[in-house]
Amino acid sequence: MKEEAIIDEKFHYEEEKRHDDPEHQVVLDEDDDSPIEEVRVTVSNIDDPQLPYNTFRMWFLGLLFTAIISFVNQFFYLRQTTLTLNYAIVALIALPCGHFLARILPTREVELFGYKFSLNPGPFSIKEHVLIGTMAACNTSTAYAVDIVLIQRLYYHEEKRFVAGLFLVLTTQIAGFSMAGAIRRFLVRPAHMVWPGTLVTASLFRSLHAEASQDNHGRMSRMKYFAIVCAGSFIYYWLPGLVFPTIGYISWICWINPNNIILAQLTGSSGLGIGTIALDWSAASYYVAPLVTPWFAQVNILVGFILVTYIMVPWAYYSNLWNSQNYPIITPSLFRENGSLYVVTEVLDNAGVLDEALYTTYGALRMDSFFALTYGVGFAGLTATLVHVALYHGREIVTRWKSARDENEDIHSRLMRAYPEVPDWWYGLLFIITFGLSMVTVEVWHYMPWWALLLAFGIAAIFVLPVGIVQAITNQQPGLNIITEYAIGYLLPGHAIANVTFKTYGYIVNVQALNFVSDLKLGHYMKIPPRVMFMAQLISAIMSCIINLGTATWLVNTRPNVCTKAGYPFTCRNTNTFYSASVIWGAIGPERVFGHKDNAIYSPVQWGFLVGALLPPIFWYASKKFPTMPWLKSVHWPVLLAATSNMPPALPYMYSNGLFVGFIFAFLLRRYRYGWWSRYNYLTSAALDAGVAVSGLVIYFAIQSWDGAFPYWWGNPDDKNPDPNAGAMDHCALGGAPYIGNN
Repeated sequence: MKEEAIIDEKFHYEEEKRHDDPEHQVVLDEDDDSPIEEVRVTVSNIDDPQLPYNTFRMWFLGLLFTAIISFVNQFFYLRQTTLTLNYAIVALIALPCGHFLARILPTREVELFGYKFSLNPGPFSIKEHVLIGTMAACNTSTAYAVDIVLIQRLYYHEEKRFVAGLFLVLTTQIAGFSMAGAIRRFLVRPAHMVWPGTLVTASLFRSLHAEASQDNHGRMSRMKYFAIVCAGSFIYYWLPGLVFPTIGYISWICWINPNNIILAQLTGSSGLGIGTIALDWSAASYYVAPLVTPWFAQVNILVGFILVTYIMVPWAYYSNLWNSQNYPIITPSLFRENGSLYVVTEVLDNAGVLDEALYTTYGALRMDSFFALTYGVGFAGLTATLVHVALYHGREIVTRWKSARDENEDIHSRLMRAYPEVPDWWYGLLFIITFGLSMVTVEVWHYMPWWALLLAFGIAAIFVLPVGIVQAITNQQPGLNIITEYAIGYLLPGHAIANVTFKTYGYIVNVQALNFVSDLKLGHYMKIPPRVMFMAQLISAIMSCIINLGTATWLVNTRPNVCTKAGYPFTCRNTNTFYSASVIWGAIGPERVFGHKDNAIYSPVQWGFLVGALLPPIFWYASKKFPTMPWLKSVHWPVLLAATSNMPPALPYMYSNGLFVGFIFAFLLRRYRYGWWSRYNYLTSAALDAGVAVSGLVIYFAIQSWDGAFPYWWGNPDDKNPDPNAGAMDHCALGGAPYIGNN
């Protein structure tokens, strides 16, 4: 009976979805929809090619929001408390702006450069809206290379001309777009390359444009549901965001005896967080995305999380591996052997290059066992990604390479035939231009040797397809920052700027390529013509790079003591972390940290490369040998090993809470309340995100930017309280303390 109920719910939902649009009144055959369930219940399987998209108001609002977001996000990036305007906020604000322009703009045609167009071609369309959101969304993260310009000027005292930094920022941000052209046929058109994150965005846009009069078969309309959940999220976030922040870190087990160091380290929010409850959506959702990530991927994340966080780390820490008890059980900080903080300036000469004599005198770099082990797990994740994709998707990649793009397409690919594809020569020309400018940049302004640029591009190109396949299927993106830092750290030890430049070209070029492909997939779902998507992304990215670098340069030139404690609030926490990485991997180098030079003790973590290469073949062979054990096919080692890649700075309780929420939504509700899940799941994620984002903005601009604060009380403790437990946000101060000296 339960199975019949689920089937009945699915049938009625399919019936409803196929009649969402009043112009589409026939029931489609099964072949006329996506074979992927998550796509079927989220993305419309119809298209109206007559909807306006390449309009004056699209370009005006898109570039306007790009400029605003690029300035605001870069401005707050350098502040002590960072703030990011994101996709959901732009989508919400752009909608009334678009409708307003559709009412006031004249309908007459104008001519520009020989091209005639109407300023107001009709009602504001969902395609215009998606393009505006996409132009802004590709710039929500500030340009990575801006940090290179900042640390070179502020920390290494090597000031270069503005044009040098601009070329560096532009080439690192845009070169990835050209790589996207080579992989789009593998990651965009195939139906099973889902890109789960784009489904949330598609659900958001569909809900915002839903007809108020459409027949909802007795159910709450998507727009009304979105508004209610978003409003509830907005109101609720005032509790963890201002009034009652302790509910974001309820370490209730630690309260049994907060002065017990082991109990605090195991259960405190700043420790392993066992039992810690986070009633804060931003904490529970940020790293796991529990309503978006497929359940099989979350199971892999859970297994990897438990193996590393609850088994490997306690064993390493309490057996005092690498003298780790001198440091907290989980921390991104760097230490000397005696447990004091490592002052990196003590081992550098005036040019910011490692002085080997000073390093020998001062002592080797140390970190806690969790930090070191996660590097090893990261090494394993990289090789596991390559081997896994070769074994599980290699034949498909070869088939796709040989076959025509129009074969075996779903409804969305067939609908996209109405729009001309971007010619390959566009991508080829963009690659030639960006690569040439990159070579000029690194050679003329001496960022790194020319051969290093070739290697960086090679690493980005090798990993872009396998990493893209993992992200398209699981919503998880293994990063290349570790392997790029590792490689150049061995090849050019002692050269900090070369290290971070190489990392940026190898890592960010890969990230930008996949971001562009993800946006192409969103355009694929929303039926956005590829050529206008290409131009919108490229132009907005160029504009954003100029504004990012200009904003950072302006702040450095006008704010005294910027990026220091004396320059508060412009203390540049993220830039300081970037600088530390340049010292660890560049100035000191991996040979002295993970190799066998100058008393390096973390060399065993390099075995992670071999372990990661061996694990996927074992389970692939086992799945072939034992076909009656289907769970073997669900073991996804790249995701499993990448489970802890964000810790630190992420904390374990964020993962445990996110996975619990995922169990409820991605497993229980999908299995036992399919009708609700299919209609509202992705919409719920978008509404919660939007509510938190808007609430955070209002709290900041209305109160915190004016140095306002909520009165201190038990739920909002004062960190200056003489009782450390009373002053800790979770009332468990020893969770982040070292074991030695507290036992």
